[in-house]
Amino acid sequence: MSAIYIGVMTGTSMDGVDFVAASFDPLQLHATLSLDFDPDLRDELMALTLPSDNEIDRMGKADVALARMIGHGINQLITDNQLDRNQIKAIASHGQTIRHRPEHGFSLQIGDPNIITEITGIAVVSDFRRRDLAAGGQGAPLVPAFHQALFQHPNIHRVILNLGGIANVSLLPAGDADAVYGFDTGPANILMDAWCHRYTGQAYDEDGRWASYGQPIRHLLERLQEHEFFAKEPPKSTGREDFNLEWLDEQIADWRNDAEYDELEDRPENVQATLLKLTTRAIKKAIYRSPLDTGEVYVCGGGAYNGQLLEQLRWRLRKHNWSVQTTQALGLSPTWVEATAFAWLAMRFCQQQSGNLAAVTGAVGPRILGTITKP
Repeated sequence: MSAIYIGVMTGTSMDGVDFVAASFDPLQLHATLSLDFDPDLRDELMALTLPSDNEIDRMGKADVALARMIGHGINQLITDNQLDRNQIKAIASHGQTIRHRPEHGFSLQIGDPNIITEITGIAVVSDFRRRDLAAGGQGAPLVPAFHQALFQHPNIHRVILNLGGIANVSLLPAGDADAVYGFDTGPANILMDAWCHRYTGQAYDEDGRWASYGQPIRHLLERLQEHEFFAKEPPKSTGREDFNLEWLDEQIADWRNDAEYDELEDRPENVQATLLKLTTRAIKKAIYRSPLDTGEVYVCGGGAYNGQLLEQLRWRLRKHNWSVQTTQALGLSPTWVEATAFAWLAMRFCQQQSGNLAAVTGAVGPRILGTITKP
């Protein structure tokens, strides 16, 4: 009987926690669960992504609260689906990233694995990013190795596009295991969700409908694209430290003082349309600058359910006949890809095999990722 690994993922969007119980060779999902954050915990996690007062005490409390949520969520997953605890080899808990600073050699995730082990009685593999960083890498993105293992095709070029808070691409050349690479392309839901919540009260722009009512603002888009991240060459990764509502407000304020400012364009839905275009342009640039001439794009993450975004991608990638669909077409729901990827990374750790791709992260070589907390 195959060992089961439980993957736990909290992403940059900070909308909650995803749980997946999976076994591999072949992939089988035994159970899934999503839990929303308590609003107070979400607010605190969001606040901790930027410098503020009394950070260490507040971080410590959030570390404990998140770990307890994860631990009880795992017990719920096991109980509700009648999983055999003896079959569960390990839990992969990524934790919540509250600061990602590869330029300073560190990335910080919280959600104490010791507490998770105490609550569940199961070994927890965590701290996936810092070994790659210690080896000179970005510590991100880590999912391309899993995308390669699961989705690479011998005859068809594929791109796996993860649209979470941040967008990242895994470029999978047909049949060439050594040529796989990937990187973060820039913001995806992180800015669109925040802007939508401010003006509509909704957590996100369902299906991109609000953005579809607007028209992109050319001069604002040009200003947003001047962010230094877009000019960097891979390997590269980013997060809320670079792209957040405060940064967006600053760019809008500068645009309003620009000679090119047009008051008639200054509508919230036009800004939302601009943010969507910012995302799709960066993705198009990443794919068209790759050596892949044409192929298939498969989308996962929350943005996979944004119909307007996917339609814009199809339109932008039409020149070279790239098809665009979700990973559901490959047999794995877009919702569960990332949590499953970390379950796979826990398996790799337990087998003492590498989990990073040096060509993706920029590390000096392959590394076994993670540390383990045993019962």
